[in-house]
Amino acid sequence: MILQRPFYQRDTIMVAKDLLGKILVHESIEGKTSGRIVETEAYRGPEDQAAHSSGGRRTARNEVMYGQKGYAYVYFIYGLYYCFNLTTGKVPGKPEAVLLRALEPVEGEDLMTKRRGAKQGKFTGLTNGPSRLCMAMSITKAQNKLDLTSPPLYIKDAAPILQEDIIETTRVGVDYAGECKNYPWRFYVKDNKFVSVK
Repeated sequence: MILQRPFYQRDTIMVAKDLLGKILVHESIEGKTSGRIVETEAYRGPEDQAAHSSGGRRTARNEVMYGQKGYAYVYFIYGLYYCFNLTTGKVPGKPEAVLLRALEPVEGEDLMTKRRGAKQGKFTGLTNGPSRLCMAMSITKAQNKLDLTSPPLYIKDAAPILQEDIIETTRVGVDYAGECKNYPWRFYVKDNKFVSVK
């Protein structure tokens, strides 16, 4: 079953945790790929100095965050890579999101390998990071603003990860964010070999 709007219309921290174990699917022209979500980061909007919407910043790039929940927010970093976020939160119009940081490949590993230009057998390196995940799943700006409640890009429900198997720690690469850099808003599945940073 594809996750529907109410799943995303909840507290962003809760959504970030509950996404662990769910299955991200992309049905592209090349074929279908999917992966189990094993690492996420929460971004809480204007009061979060690490968020793109910090201080209420509103730009053409982050405009989708101000809309409905359950949409794709894909952005370009370093002039080279894409990152994939989901719009989330309880408050309509409040720009919050969850970044997907790592997947455990489930379907279409050969296609993921081809897209990454990786060697067969380098399984753990295919999707262990936000940009690698996007390359393997063929997620680009073309998927920005897609509704995630229906194909071609969506998340399927799956058995939840037990609380004792969820590690809560600080986010990656947000040293600029003042005290917010210390918030334990990154979540990953304990002992999962596909997590990007342990």
